[in-house]
Amino acid sequence: MASQPNQQKFDLQLLGRVIGLARPYRLIFASAAILAVLLAPLGVARPYLIQRMVDDYIFVNDLEGLTRLALIILVLLFVEALFRYVFIYSTNWLGQSVIRDLRVRVFQHIISLRLKYFDKTAIGTATTRTINDIETINSVFSQGLVTIIADLLSLLVVLG
Repeated sequence: MASQPNQQKFDLQLLGRVIGLARPYRLIFASAAILAVLLAPLGVARPYLIQRMVDDYIFVNDLEGLTRLALIILVLLFVEALFRYVFIYSTNWLGQSVIRDLRVRVFQHIISLRLKYFDKTAIGTATTRTINDIETINSVFSQGLVTIIADLLSLLVVLG
């Protein structure tokens, strides 16, 4: 029977070390954070503008104002799509770059180990540890960290 891995608690210090891996890419990280801040109000503005469109222009048959507001919404959608594309691209690029650097470091560490380690450790165990841990860190960067920040900012804009 295979042993179950121990469930570990959240380690803030470990998270800090993982985020430290992104230090060479701080410009991209900052850009993604700025885009997250910009995307938060853009997502909230659309429903507000549609409400104004219905309340202020459709009910009073103001075709000129309706057209103007519709163009504003189209521009807003274009800007939001552009920002979202750059945000997703940059966070994925950041995650992949950090993972590449981490894999190089892990590989350098593995080839520096003595053969005695490989005699004592099953190759499947070492491979699984290496691959799964790095993929978990990848998901933190490409999907988790910046996206969570962006979602929190959106929530603050909606509630604020």
